[in-house]
Amino acid sequence: MIEFILRPQIMFQATELGAIGGGDFSFWSLFTAADWVVKSVMILLVVASVWSWVVAINKAVMFFLLRRKATSFEDTFWSGRTLDELAKALGNDTRDPMSRVFAAAMREYNESRASGGRSDIATHERIDSVMNLVVNRELAKCERGMPVLATVASASVFVGLFGTVWGIMNAFRAIAASQNTNLSVVAPGIAEALFATALGLIAAIPALVFYNMFTSDLDKYGGRLEGYADELSAILSRKLNKGA
Repeated sequence: MIEFILRPQIMFQATELGAIGGGDFSFWSLFTAADWVVKSVMILLVVASVWSWVVAINKAVMFFLLRRKATSFEDTFWSGRTLDELAKALGNDTRDPMSRVFAAAMREYNESRASGGRSDIATHERIDSVMNLVVNRELAKCERGMPVLATVASASVFVGLFGTVWGIMNAFRAIAASQNTNLSVVAPGIAEALFATALGLIAAIPALVFYNMFTSDLDKYGGRLEGYADELSAILSRKLNKGA
């Protein structure tokens, strides 16, 4: 029964091996000679690779803009203006994380002073809490897309290996059906199977490099943002102590 089910597939594989047995080892020939399982694996790996590159380009542009905006905002913040002057100049322009941290802290500070609260410690704690919430929310936004890179980097090799194992099994069945162990018969099937592993590596290696690079960028930017929040907290604490 099993032989009856597998015989058409074996004969098909033997025909395909013969089709590429003439020496055509181009990517397209290896793809077209594969069965539907290996083709599905190859298509999945190509899609995953393209997806990871799209995410990587988006993250690279995002971190470049974040660094540039942070530098611009820090230059403005340390230009010698008072916090009230900065708040008025900033207005509703909160397009980068640092400006949103500043706006949230100043809003909480002004609302606490306007409400007549007499506890500077409670006011300072609320300001720190608000800034921490904003920092965490902004860092969570920066992390978007990172799981895609991590998944592609970790899973692509195993998906490609599965395609290779399946392809080698089919190649051996086709070789057994043709009853020919000549290298010209064996090589095309093995090449077709190993092509899936190659695609897995092509997808996984850039994704892993990008993931490590952007993780480092995220850590650096997170430290920069948290450092700014600490500096702003210290400035507002001094203002509260002075009763300003």
